[in-house]
Amino acid sequence: MTSIVNASTTHEGKGRRFHSDLWTNILTMGKQKTKKFAVMKRMINLKDNRLKDKDRAKPKEKKKKDPSALKEREVTKYPSCLFFQYNTQLGPPYHVIVDTNFINFSIKAKLDIVQSMMDCLYAKCIPCITDCVMAEIEKLGMKYRVALRIAKDPRFERLPCTHKGTYADDCLVQRVTQHKCYILATVDRDLKRRVRKIPGVPIMYISNHRFNIERMPDDYGAPRS
Repeated sequence: MTSIVNASTTHEGKGRRFHSDLWTNILTMGKQKTKKFAVMKRMINLKDNRLKDKDRAKPKEKKKKDPSALKEREVTKYPSCLFFQYNTQLGPPYHVIVDTNFINFSIKAKLDIVQSMMDCLYAKCIPCITDCVMAEIEKLGMKYRVALRIAKDPRFERLPCTHKGTYADDCLVQRVTQHKCYILATVDRDLKRRVRKIPGVPIMYISNHRFNIERMPDDYGAPRS
């Protein structure tokens, strides 16, 4: 009997020890230390006393401001034609630069470009087309052959381009910025948004089956849209 009791007590002791070891392993698993990576070394401040005089940062000398000195500031340069409240380079005969969308929408609205421009501005108008716009229309293929025929009208003035590629928007914006004598005719919203940032450049567009113009000086007698 004594041997059986001793055996049972030893089994119970082993079981308790096993459970206690199991719990300690479970608890220590979550508390395992992880290695730290990319730990930066602490840098000594350049003003630290432990550094030699040659290695220390020199104190910045504050310059005294001269009250009598003239203050310089950059001012955006505007052309002399915008000295007054309106662009003095605009005037009849008006030179109107046309883009691809404007010609296509004029065909859809069944509007003659030259006559509709004259009806809008009450003066002689010379439509101008750049080489890159002409290349864009030629790339569109046979579907837009009517637009190509209109663009090759002898009444249209051809403006040569020197840039590479056939992307017209940048060319038109650059040309209108350099030369303030042009009106830009377009239906493209993005191009309109870009040209509105340039002072003194009117924009012609199509609405209600007729040509309208915005940002045109009142002195020239252009109708308000």
